[in-house]
Amino acid sequence: MYQRLLPRTFEASLRDLEHPKVAVRVAAAHDLGRHVEAHREDVVAGLCRALAEDPADPVRAAAALVLGEVDATEALEALLGAVEDESVQVQEMALCAVGELVSPTDAADGGRALGDGPLAERVLAVVRQALGHERAALRFQAVMAYARLCPTRSEAVRALCAAAGDDDERVAHIALRMAEELGGVDGAAVPPELAGRAAELVDHPSPRVQVAAAVVAARAGSDAGDAVLARVANRQLATPEAEDEAAAIELCGELALAEAAAGLERRAFGWRRDPLAWHARVALAVMRHPRAVASVMRELGSVGFARRTLAVATAGRAGLEEARPLILAMRGHPRRADPGAVEQALRMLDEARAEREAEAADDDVGARAVRAGGPS
Repeated sequence: MYQRLLPRTFEASLRDLEHPKVAVRVAAAHDLGRHVEAHREDVVAGLCRALAEDPADPVRAAAALVLGEVDATEALEALLGAVEDESVQVQEMALCAVGELVSPTDAADGGRALGDGPLAERVLAVVRQALGHERAALRFQAVMAYARLCPTRSEAVRALCAAAGDDDERVAHIALRMAEELGGVDGAAVPPELAGRAAELVDHPSPRVQVAAAVVAARAGSDAGDAVLARVANRQLATPEAEDEAAAIELCGELALAEAAAGLERRAFGWRRDPLAWHARVALAVMRHPRAVASVMRELGSVGFARRTLAVATAGRAGLEEARPLILAMRGHPRRADPGAVEQALRMLDEARAEREAEAADDDVGARAVRAGGPS
């Protein structure tokens, strides 16, 4: 009878880093990372030794990756050395690890977690040089790391604008995704230079880049990519990036793109199960589509726990104020719907209500100003 093997103990992980089989050493490196809290110094030392001395590329690559996962900033010197490794696989994982050692939240402020000093400057120099590497895999990792390491926001913007025009579609794509990270939540504060670059790329030959560019442009307030978003909803344009596809569908609802309605209906209610049916239904509910709103309201009273919880989440995302009484009735009754989903939906409804009230107040102020001015 097959029995699943348990993860190695700390001692076994260290021992198996010397095993004659490459696959065993790779697995041991990953298992060693699980013991970092109790044996940090020995774990980092063992991984650094494997990174520097193991003859097998996959083992050195695994060691670099795990050093990033365990936040081993003390291994930066070793990782910087590995960026010059003879193996592209090791170079890529070393750059990935350097990126992991920098908090993504620092990107919004243009800061870096490493502070100042010779080591920080060396890290920045190594990553900056990798931006122009002949191999796309290295440029890909460098773009992610550089946007987080940059000492200034303007420098990060320049680098991402350049990378967005890379010949490799994956490098261009990750530059657009990092533009959103630089902009903060939902890319709402994407710098104008990057928003403009995204608008230019909505006609890119690669669907992967087209869709990402349309999403960034839309979140930055530009309508340059609206047609691309609608084509995604209508299944006329496909991207291999599922997260971008989902974002495009939801943006069609937020922007009330009438040309996307038919595609959203097919995705949400068609006989063929669509993996993004929920996102399409949210988009339609935001657009006040009668069938979508009715289905959400109906399923809030469903017998099934999972269906009720999903309806709660949909109502919150769509800002359906008429669902508030039904959701409030579920508060304090964890058997009716997931409590976390209930609270999150109510917060979203509150935010939607506040936004509507603010818009109404602005309209009222404008109307009073017109009346005060009198006829022209």
